[in-house]
Amino acid sequence: MNHNLAQLHPYPFAKMATLLADCTPAHTYSEIKLGIGEPKHAPPAFVLDVLQENLDKLCRYPTTNGTFELRQTIAHWLERRFFLHHVDANKEVLPVMGTREAIFSFVQAVVNHGKTTEQLSTTHQNNKPTVVMPNPFYQIYEGAAILAQATPYFVPCTLDNDFKGDYRAVPHDVWAQTQLLFICSPNNPTGSVMTMDDWEFLIRLSDTYGFILASDECYSELYFDEPPIGLLQACATLGRDSFKNCVVFHSLSKRSNLPGLRSGFIAGDASVLQSYLRYRTYQGCAMPIPHQLASIAAWQDEKHVAQNRALYQEKFALWMAELGTLLGLRMPEAGFYFWVKVPEQFDCDDEIFVKALYEQANIHALAGRYLSREVNGRNPGQGYVRIALVASVEESREAISRIRELLNS
Repeated sequence: MNHNLAQLHPYPFAKMATLLADCTPAHTYSEIKLGIGEPKHAPPAFVLDVLQENLDKLCRYPTTNGTFELRQTIAHWLERRFFLHHVDANKEVLPVMGTREAIFSFVQAVVNHGKTTEQLSTTHQNNKPTVVMPNPFYQIYEGAAILAQATPYFVPCTLDNDFKGDYRAVPHDVWAQTQLLFICSPNNPTGSVMTMDDWEFLIRLSDTYGFILASDECYSELYFDEPPIGLLQACATLGRDSFKNCVVFHSLSKRSNLPGLRSGFIAGDASVLQSYLRYRTYQGCAMPIPHQLASIAAWQDEKHVAQNRALYQEKFALWMAELGTLLGLRMPEAGFYFWVKVPEQFDCDDEIFVKALYEQANIHALAGRYLSREVNGRNPGQGYVRIALVASVEESREAISRIRELLNS
């Protein structure tokens, strides 16, 4: 077996299962799941209709790069949503089976061990290619880097830097070995959003050091007022219509409540995507044709997305009104998570708090330390809990009532 498998950390939900294994939930309450970021709103019926109407097409092999109609639909959506001048559907868009698999496989395709040691910084202790990522982070970034035999480098995202990370503090010798930088905007779990100034700084860094800048934008359509600026939009604003060394990942999972459809795409630098397509051709991960047709219908419609946003906005307003002061809630800039600082009565300990929520209120939340890594003696997720507002409005009211009782007990 690949010896690097031993370096993988248990997935956050596996850690949660271990933490709660000997705990007994409050059986007087029904279970409310706020720990996993799985959308629970109803998927759009018209998309399900398209899927069902085309099940007979499962008898055909799909192509790795998908149909032109799907790529063209995605290209037009990108142009509308991010004010792009032109997106080439044949060269700058690639459908994927959900961004989770795409993010993982993209790292395998990008990391290059063929560079000579002279091309790498001699001051870095292991001379391995480096993948830079925020901390806390989506665990696939780290796991993919480890299995590609690269070194993960974690940039702490804390209250002091608006939970976006201070990339100006990353040493030169790290950037000199960096081959890939992951950004998650809107961020999971903190809800922070990159500004145009933030993007411009990172794009200039990419120019200087030659690494690929990859933006995970799967929560981009779950916003409150103004839609977040995406990486390709920043490129276009800077007159960089070739999207050099820049790629973005998008998905229908959160936008359209279709996590089980496993439909997303990667878009950006044509030369990068050409090489990645070659990798995927051998990997054999192609989207079934019924899924492609359903995806076309979803990307072409914005009405259901607006309705989806409105539901989340209603729940955020409810939580802020009822628990904002008592729990010290901080509104995210986008997404559907609260990144909650643990109250002092629970010793500011995220594990203690999630156990109390489970044992006394039968509510599932996620300990923040499981989404981050300790660096130089500090874990930026420790003392925080991620609460996903995926439950219904009615369940949210019930959860709020239970949490209030817990805090006042």
